[in-house]
Amino acid sequence: MPRQSRLFIPGYPIHAIQRGHNRMQVFRDRRDYEIYLEILYEAITDFEIELHAFVLMSNHIHLLLSSSDKESLARLFQSIGRRYVQYFNRRDGRRGTLWEGRYRSSTIDSERYLLEVYRYIELNPVRAGMVELPEQYKYSSYGHHAGLEINSYISDHEIFWRLGNTPFERQASYKALVREGIQATQSQTITDHALHGWHLGGKPESLKLRRNNAGLRGRPKKQLLETPDSVPI
Repeated sequence: MPRQSRLFIPGYPIHAIQRGHNRMQVFRDRRDYEIYLEILYEAITDFEIELHAFVLMSNHIHLLLSSSDKESLARLFQSIGRRYVQYFNRRDGRRGTLWEGRYRSSTIDSERYLLEVYRYIELNPVRAGMVELPEQYKYSSYGHHAGLEINSYISDHEIFWRLGNTPFERQASYKALVREGIQATQSQTITDHALHGWHLGGKPESLKLRRNNAGLRGRPKKQLLETPDSVPI
């Protein structure tokens, strides 16, 4: 079956995943993470893309983005990929690819699922057993959303702003959501939608003829343990 074209719906945020080739580590030390973030921040500025949330894991990344057009997203990942691979290969004296093909992504029904994806992304290090609390992991956007630091490159979505009238109210509301955690079935559904290029939420009219999966499943009676997200998904 031919691969579907990458989904883009104007006005809908994008959850993107990019993984290391053959499950290899793409970040090996503090400098790698810092260089990638520098490249990411320059790219979102150059291509006028909003960054809502992110996490950099050792062998893959998650980004929550909004863009006015599909071409800007493609140019963003091309720019990041080219520049970071050049840095990584030059440092290690290696050649060849670093990433597992093109990035994977899903569009998101922001009214229903956007905050679920926010905390899914920022709880990755906790689910992977790397830290006990999300604030203990340095390379994610949680510190910004929890009021522990200010990241001027993050542009929070309107849905996030509805959590409170002041920064303190929004931070407190979001921290409470994160403390609730996320069910294994919900987490797996978000992952599956991104990897398969499905729209997460009710199917818009523009997707009437497109193959797509259903939305998030309901909460199970008993919470299950999820496969750790520290390994490639």
